[in-house]
Amino acid sequence: MEYPALGEVVDLTELPKLDEKVLLNELKARYAKDKIYTYIGDILVAVNPFRDLGIYGKDASDKYKMSKRASHPPHIYAVADATYQAMMGHSGNDPNNQCILISGESGAGKTESTKLIIRQLIELCKGNTQLEQQILQVNPLLEAFGNAMTLMNDNSSRFGKYIQLKFKHGNVMGAKISEYLLEKSRLVRQSRGEENFHIFYYMLAGLSQEQKQKYSLGPADSYRYLSNGAQCLKKHAERLSMAYEEVVNHMDLVGFNADEQEDLFVILSGVLNLGNVTFEMNDHEAAFVTDKTKVQAAASLLGVEAKDLEEVLTFTETFARGESIRRNYTTEQAEDSRDATAKAIYGRMFGWIVNKINQLLAPKEILGPEAMEIDILDIFGFEHFERNSFEQACINLANEQLHFFFNKHIFFMEQEEYKREGVDWTEIKFVDNQPLLDLFIAKPIGLIALLDEESQFPKATDSTFVQKLNKNLQGNKYFIKSPNAKSDLFTIAHYAGKVEYSASRWLEKNRDTIPAGVLELLQRSKNHLLQLVFKAAFTRTGTLALQNRSSKKRTTRLKKGTPDPVTSKRKLTVGTQFKNSLQVLMERMSVATPHFVRCIKPNNDKLPKAFDDAYVNAQLLYTGMLETTKIRREGYAYRPLFSDFIERYDILLRQPRKDDDKAACLQILQTAGLNGYHLGKTKVFMKLHHIESLAVKLEEISLVAVVIQKVIRGFLGRRYVKKKQAEALQQAERVQQLLHEIEKLGIQGYEGQQKIGEPLPEGYFNEAVYDEPAGDYGFPPPPPPLTEDQITDTTNEETAGTGSDTDDEVLEDEFVPVKTTGMTKYGPAGTKQASMRWFRATQYDKLRQPHGGFAPWFHGIITRRQSEELLRGKQIGCFLVRVGESRFGYSLSFKSENRCRHYMVDQTASGKYVIVGEPKVHKTLNDLVAYHQKHCISNWSGLLTVPCGQAPGECDYQELVDPTTNHSYEGMYFELEPEKTRRMYHGRKRMEKREVV
Repeated sequence: MEYPALGEVVDLTELPKLDEKVLLNELKARYAKDKIYTYIGDILVAVNPFRDLGIYGKDASDKYKMSKRASHPPHIYAVADATYQAMMGHSGNDPNNQCILISGESGAGKTESTKLIIRQLIELCKGNTQLEQQILQVNPLLEAFGNAMTLMNDNSSRFGKYIQLKFKHGNVMGAKISEYLLEKSRLVRQSRGEENFHIFYYMLAGLSQEQKQKYSLGPADSYRYLSNGAQCLKKHAERLSMAYEEVVNHMDLVGFNADEQEDLFVILSGVLNLGNVTFEMNDHEAAFVTDKTKVQAAASLLGVEAKDLEEVLTFTETFARGESIRRNYTTEQAEDSRDATAKAIYGRMFGWIVNKINQLLAPKEILGPEAMEIDILDIFGFEHFERNSFEQACINLANEQLHFFFNKHIFFMEQEEYKREGVDWTEIKFVDNQPLLDLFIAKPIGLIALLDEESQFPKATDSTFVQKLNKNLQGNKYFIKSPNAKSDLFTIAHYAGKVEYSASRWLEKNRDTIPAGVLELLQRSKNHLLQLVFKAAFTRTGTLALQNRSSKKRTTRLKKGTPDPVTSKRKLTVGTQFKNSLQVLMERMSVATPHFVRCIKPNNDKLPKAFDDAYVNAQLLYTGMLETTKIRREGYAYRPLFSDFIERYDILLRQPRKDDDKAACLQILQTAGLNGYHLGKTKVFMKLHHIESLAVKLEEISLVAVVIQKVIRGFLGRRYVKKKQAEALQQAERVQQLLHEIEKLGIQGYEGQQKIGEPLPEGYFNEAVYDEPAGDYGFPPPPPPLTEDQITDTTNEETAGTGSDTDDEVLEDEFVPVKTTGMTKYGPAGTKQASMRWFRATQYDKLRQPHGGFAPWFHGIITRRQSEELLRGKQIGCFLVRVGESRFGYSLSFKSENRCRHYMVDQTASGKYVIVGEPKVHKTLNDLVAYHQKHCISNWSGLLTVPCGQAPGECDYQELVDPTTNHSYEGMYFELEPEKTRRMYHGRKRMEKREVV
């Protein structure tokens, strides 16, 4: 038998020999040929190339749209395609929710894989609306605020995210993001060679000098929180400046308004300035601020008084029996207070960003039971640094939980099913990491439970915590205590290897408390956004709750004298919140069909074309790649019940089906000509190639069915037309008969009148009976005109928690569509009058040229057909922009090769302009036009060329000119006919009278 050459096996289950060395060599050979994707049955292995291979363009995307898995080489787009088809119920699947789990070490390419999958899913639903573009902008937007450069990864996710895409009839309807454990400690200190969150470097590189002065920002090397700031900016200034522009573009497109963006950047600047506040001790052993200008700058940006901020950072004050007791901070305590305040601000701002995104991307309608979901998990990879702390322990716990989920689905559940169904099966051993999970999350002596217990004692220290661990976990083989009894170090043997942790600051990070007085101070901030996030409650998973609350227990009314629940309720520790979030995550994934992507990091130096055998082999070992390959080769990936199998494939039979379900299944399989399957007690066990073969046969029958339907529909259509023709002939004959009878009656009446001989009186038909007042015919009187007070805008209402509820436990925010009345402050939405008022109020001054007229490409409220008439006979690329009548926006119309094209232009919440479906936002319509005179629109290869002006002697935007002003039409690029000018004058006068009325 002839075997494929080394590096040419697309599915590792097809290898003739299976061992660790064979797997490694095959992946290495494929990597050398730039074949970074390989299958293990239905699992995709992706090796990070650390460079752009040019394999993600439109041609590749089109290739993996509703395709068969075996038709093309392995690709990340194929995973998105298979997931989408499974959700839709294609290829032998029942419609069901799907989830994609992307796992691997930090720097293995998980975040990029997530973005590619989302991009392909958007392509698959053939969407080109603003919603799809908003969803595509979410990941890069969150990366700016939640990612940072580490030793292992230049774009490392310092938080986890679970993305839920909601579909209806195959079209994406909305999205929701769940975020997990932002590494807030990175804000105040970074390890050597690492950086703070990207957004700070973007701001310092991209803000103008005027903006920097406004935000009190100086050089990067002047900030304590940016340990590597100057070097980073000097090396990548141009790239970082462009990244800032992209972040603003993302925020515009997603829907953040100008005020929100302004408040956000002001607060971030305030955080940087807060980090520069330093302290010293006075003679009374009390900390004081060394440079008051620093605290004044921070206070000004945060919207609080400098004196109040200085006080909450340097001492705490309590009241007992009517007396004030002041406790001064030491220098170290003051610095901890400053850093805790900065972390609280940044953490809540990040939570607000996620919350706002969820509000903006919530489905615009209530989705029924036919709605489906595709969820994507992009969570931090396993980490092992020179110094590992609380964050690394949580990150590695999450990876342990995902590894357990993978093992449960791939090994445990599948092999248990083989035993129950009587399948002849040789058990494949795998490493069960359940005992290690128990080490972390078991009660009462799991690591998190012990940490929470120690966190409740005010006098507990990191040393006492380690002593408690050593005492309670010393018999656990996965816990290794330090040889030095006084050390704060301990080691845990993870599935990916042993990791030594330092317990330094674990208690502080787990408590995550806000210094006394800071919460109340920031709740009174003049900055509306900062005030909002510090009045909000938290869910049990540690996320902000700003929208519609969902809670286990009924909300009760606050009694007089009841303390504010925001400040009085016992706050869940970070460890407990993270454990809760993992529990919720597992529950969500367990009710969906999982798809797995295993990302492999080829080397630890982030170098392209470098494959470190030992480093990669270690990843293959701890992920159980050999065992996975074996079970995917020997096992049965598709295991439907007899009844489900018959319901789906019964149509393949060309003869009567047997009554017994098992016999009927065998009958179908034999008719399909399949081999290598197994019939259990209640289920059919098949491999992936069986499903693909059955899908092909179903498709053949579908094509035949379409032909049959076409013939039958044609026959029925022709018969229907003949029937209608006959009815029409009969009706025509009856009409002719009726007309003939009417004619006869008319003649008879005329002859009778002639016989009477008495002529009708003159003016009989002109009597004033028609001028009499109309009687009451039961019609209601017309409604009175709306007043200004009655016209309200309800399209942008926002609700937020104020801390006044008493929900015992907030589960999570529910994001529901905002109900609107269809009424805006300009009048009923979708009417011409409302569009005219909107244009005069918000657009007129923006579009008016310095000389007094409008741009030659500008047109008023004209129809699509009228615009095509104007463009007829023009050169390719000739364009115009017209005001929309049915919505508040514009339409771009231009001449292409064989037709006119029309694109909607919307205004974002920040007041900028975007072509719907395009990723680029523009400050003005002039900028939009100028940009697309140099850059193509995504689905057209040409450019805008010359503007299409008004028709000779015409002006189609005369009604948009404010009638209360005396704007003349001098300075326009066209001349009106005298009659047109006279009509415009009188039309404006009539409009003035109407406005007065």
